[in-house]
Amino acid sequence: MGTVSSLFTLARAGYVLAREGVFSALPADALPPTARAGHFVARMIARRRAADAEPSERLSLALNRMGPSWVKLGQFLATRPDVVGSQIAGELALLQDRMRPFATAQSKEVIAASLGRDADTVFDEFSEPIAAASIAQVHKAVKRETGEHIAVKVLRPGIRTRFVRDLDTFFVAARLQERFIAASRRLRPMAVAETLAQSARIEMDMRLEAAALSEMADNVADDPGFRLPRVDWELTGRDCLTLEWIDGVKITDVDALKAAGHDPKKLAETLMQSFLRHTLRDGFFHADMHPGNLFVEADGAIVAVDLGIAGRLGRKERRFLAEILYGFISRGYRRAAQVHFDAGYVPLHHDVDSFAQALRAIGEPIHGQSAGSISMARLLTLLFEVTELFDMQTRPELLLLQKTMVVVEGVARSLDPDFNMWKVSEPVVGEWMRRNLGPAGALEEAGLGLRAVGRLASSLPEMADRAQSLSGELDRMSREGLRFDTETAERIGRAEARHTRWGRIALWVIALTAAMALYLQYFAD
Repeated sequence: MGTVSSLFTLARAGYVLAREGVFSALPADALPPTARAGHFVARMIARRRAADAEPSERLSLALNRMGPSWVKLGQFLATRPDVVGSQIAGELALLQDRMRPFATAQSKEVIAASLGRDADTVFDEFSEPIAAASIAQVHKAVKRETGEHIAVKVLRPGIRTRFVRDLDTFFVAARLQERFIAASRRLRPMAVAETLAQSARIEMDMRLEAAALSEMADNVADDPGFRLPRVDWELTGRDCLTLEWIDGVKITDVDALKAAGHDPKKLAETLMQSFLRHTLRDGFFHADMHPGNLFVEADGAIVAVDLGIAGRLGRKERRFLAEILYGFISRGYRRAAQVHFDAGYVPLHHDVDSFAQALRAIGEPIHGQSAGSISMARLLTLLFEVTELFDMQTRPELLLLQKTMVVVEGVARSLDPDFNMWKVSEPVVGEWMRRNLGPAGALEEAGLGLRAVGRLASSLPEMADRAQSLSGELDRMSREGLRFDTETAERIGRAEARHTRWGRIALWVIALTAAMALYLQYFAD
């Protein structure tokens, strides 16, 4: 029954997307005949007013109608242009996560269940919701013990149950893709769905967001002009997160910033350099730095809130990023190309010099532009497009970085239209290169190597035992052959029968959905 329910949920989702004009906004020229017929049906179903809306508005409206899980799916897919394409990913990046708030009384019930304390005994004041998104909403409150103004982020009631149900639907869709659409298999839809599921599980535990805020706050404690709000661990639980209240100006309100005596150009520089420091130095960056999450305090410090999405880069990825950026800054394309091969991102059967030539084709036009038109986000987009020609495998952590850099750069340009990307980036990237690729970096790498050798030596006895066990098992198989027990054979038979049955059901559901959509359209409009 679960699969049948998921199939009908998919059918409903398809109908909502068609009604809001999402499908009809897509180009139909390159579609095969069957898909063109579906596109024609979608155009017939679409609301008349949908034709006047921008594609991102249509998508935002449709996903918000379908519920919080679908909004989160859209935000997740915005980080995967390799899966949905650059155009759709760009539209999803503009998705507005604005859901209807739930009652303040429900928020207090969630807080009481999470903290084991009645909300009215903890807070002197507790406002109506001031912001509501797909996962949680935020209230302003006053802490009774100290009189301190705080922000309380509360998880939506029932959101976990809703997510579990909708995630089942996403997994069914991924399985159908892999089974019936051969071209999609290289994109690994099931792996994408599993990544989404893990991301959602993390985001729905407020203690993990609190830990991320605490970790990043420690990382940036000595950084100039950037900080994060302090976590109140006493009033933080699985379903609610309490932070200090930030009194500041939204970073996109340029007139208010100037009136408060702040220099927008300096703020743009601080924002980008802070992001690069977090990425290169710490390997841990705020991956949701849209304008609504950034405030400027009276002393000029930028405060980033809402760390539900964070990105991590390992040492290899950080070196890769720094070398690439520095290669383009200094026009060292051969070195930048070699980094791709050293990191294992481009297969060795390709030629380094040919790849360097491709990088030069990206870099030289950028160097010929004015400072205000140079875009690092555009550079990374072009880079990933070129690397597809050289069989570079998808790197999800780099795609998340690219998406975040697009947002950060957009905020910086809203503060300073003549923002010079290279000039601002060079001090941070150059410092990282000198520290990590010079003598000090070589010593640190040697120390890491020695520690790795020590760990390997300590695990040798266990490895020897496993090798001996494996050798005995291989010897037995060579003599007796590989055999399935009865239970395994029966499971394989049941699985094959189930796949065949659900495949037929899926085709019927698709056909019924199309017929139902035409019927509803005929009587609705």
